[in-house]
Amino acid sequence: MKFKSQLVAIGCIALSTGIACAETVKPIDNPKKTDEPVLLDTVIVKAQSENNPNQAFESFLSPSKIIRSRTATSDTAQMFDHTPGVSFSGGGGISSRIILNGMADDRVRVQIDGMNLISACGNHMNPALSYVAPSSVLSAQVLAGITPVSMGGDSIAGTIRVQSADPLYAEDGKKYLVMGQGSSFYRSNGNAWGGNISTTLANKNASLTYTGSTVESGNYKAGGNFTTKNVANANDVVSSSAYKSQNQSLSLALRNDDHEAIIKVGLQNIPYQGFPNVRMDLLGDDSWFANVSTKSKFDWGRLETRAYHEDVQHYMNFLPDKANRAVPPRNMPMNTYSTNQGLSVKGIIDVTDKHQVTLGSEYQRYRLNDWWQPIGNKPMTMMNGPSPFVNINNGQRDRLDFFAEVESKWNDKWLTQFGVRGGLVEMNAGDVKDYGVVTREAALVNNQDKQRTDAIVDVTALARYTPADTQQYELGFARKTRAPSLYERFAWSRGLIMGANTMPMSMLMNNWYGDGNGYVGNNNLNPEVAYTVSGTANWHDAEQENWDVKITPFYTYVDNYIDAGFCQAANGVTCANPAANATTPHGGGGFRLLQLGNYNAHLVGVNASGSKTLLQTEKYGSLSSRAILSYVRGRNQTSHDNLYQQMPLNSTLDLDYKWGSWTATVETKLVAAKDTVQAIRLEPKTAGYALLNLRTSYDWKYLRVDAGIENALDKNYNLPLGGVYLGEVAAAGTPIPGYGRSYNVGLTVTY
Repeated sequence: MKFKSQLVAIGCIALSTGIACAETVKPIDNPKKTDEPVLLDTVIVKAQSENNPNQAFESFLSPSKIIRSRTATSDTAQMFDHTPGVSFSGGGGISSRIILNGMADDRVRVQIDGMNLISACGNHMNPALSYVAPSSVLSAQVLAGITPVSMGGDSIAGTIRVQSADPLYAEDGKKYLVMGQGSSFYRSNGNAWGGNISTTLANKNASLTYTGSTVESGNYKAGGNFTTKNVANANDVVSSSAYKSQNQSLSLALRNDDHEAIIKVGLQNIPYQGFPNVRMDLLGDDSWFANVSTKSKFDWGRLETRAYHEDVQHYMNFLPDKANRAVPPRNMPMNTYSTNQGLSVKGIIDVTDKHQVTLGSEYQRYRLNDWWQPIGNKPMTMMNGPSPFVNINNGQRDRLDFFAEVESKWNDKWLTQFGVRGGLVEMNAGDVKDYGVVTREAALVNNQDKQRTDAIVDVTALARYTPADTQQYELGFARKTRAPSLYERFAWSRGLIMGANTMPMSMLMNNWYGDGNGYVGNNNLNPEVAYTVSGTANWHDAEQENWDVKITPFYTYVDNYIDAGFCQAANGVTCANPAANATTPHGGGGFRLLQLGNYNAHLVGVNASGSKTLLQTEKYGSLSSRAILSYVRGRNQTSHDNLYQQMPLNSTLDLDYKWGSWTATVETKLVAAKDTVQAIRLEPKTAGYALLNLRTSYDWKYLRVDAGIENALDKNYNLPLGGVYLGEVAAAGTPIPGYGRSYNVGLTVTY
């Protein structure tokens, strides 16, 4: 594509200048919290000051910690590891999916620089956060449970907002600004290596920034043998976990006294990424985006607008670990193409010095095609036919919302916020075929009326009470709605009828849960409606620098929760499960064929965190500690089963020492045994474990060195939410292991 070639050329020219852009605008490490706007259960992770940093209960990561996280992981989602209520669903090395308070994936609204991104894959190999490299993250915000309506819809679990660096301009008295940064890292586990570079050229009114990054890793090792199924690799190697990724972006910002416009374009190329908990691997993911935003100040308030376009071409097949397995087939080409376009406008009106009204509208247009090329043309043979298998044909999901929000600061003690968002989600899809053949099932599916229109109504109400400068209390309620995804509604095939048997390959290839089971969608799904009540109590010293304790209990009831049930015969096809409670012999055996339906469910839990300065001296430096604890339990009240991927009780304890430019951290992570699992999905149980991580860094004026030992004791443990191991051959009941010991080092140069 000409556009991509031009962008790559610009990037190469920028790299050749040898100038790197630095994120040198450093925040105050212990900023005092201010009073507005109110956001329940909010965590801010950032390395620069924002224009409006007045979020409730915000916490900051210093620039050194941001850089350290880049050394430890190439998965942007994992940067939120130390956030209460956040856990992770397993995936590829750069594609794990965040779970907020027990709800995952499409239930979490993810915004990257204001763009609402959607995974374009039947196995969700490209979740939204995989499209931004850790080196590009300068601020990130997590709102678990209750999200103000002005921050987006489709967010019954919460919202994640990731921002790249704000534009930097030349200071008064200087004609131009040249800033730069370059960094590299190496991790011993998997022989992972990579680096990034960025450059900024600016004057008082214009700023041009280029960023580029690359990362490559082989298969990682567990802390010991975890399987006996591997053939290509040793039994302590997590097969199909290698990956490679490249990201580039170019942004131009223009401003005057009251207006700013930012034009940003970028592209990503992932040549390969293995998925040890999915039957397929990613062998190509090419995407590009264009994002235009404006911010304007007026006497009455502010106006913000945005328009964006994202284009994704995604290809699945087998990497060598799966392709070399003893059981054919060794070739299963599968393609996905999507476009994602959005428009938004938001006005923040200062009605009085106590009341602020936010009005706005958002529109999103999403299109997706999912097809699988045939591997031959032998009649009555799987994956053979005159033309592709059409999984989703011209899938359409359009959303139009309007919202209004009122925030009132009544006095120094009371602040309230109330918002309403309403809109429509329209969905449709075209006709399908089974490798070029309109089978009986395909014909019946094509005769269905696929067009659906869902009404969306969201309501949030928050109140915050600050009786003293050492305590603060919040109470919030939210009614949030999420319409089903394209795959949840339109994944249609129960399998190919071959004589007296049904081959359910098509079901086994639609699995964004990482459990090895097969899935079929449901055109008659209703939207999920979640009712959440949450409260937060926060106690701290008056300066908010010495100690802090925060406790957030929550309860969520979900009407029409989308969950799995046993596959039922439909469209002339009988599911290949030999019995309702048994497993299918196909696809490696020991797995089930399931279909999606609406149920009622509830989730209850608590998140807690605390910090304390233990030592503060000029001579011996400072010593501080921080602890986090999270618990969630979800239950399907209709089927009386547990909900899938509920993180067991877990906690972390950090001990940080800082002396001048040197810092050191001792981190312990404790996770209880996972005995509460979902029976219908045959979710595996996992034992409890404890991990020890050691990190240190030294920061000169223009040079920083990071080093660490992750899983220092080389503990062999299983990930509670990692899914089932499918790295070489299907191994029903074998959970994905975590990383074994890794020695990490990173180097960053700034000038």
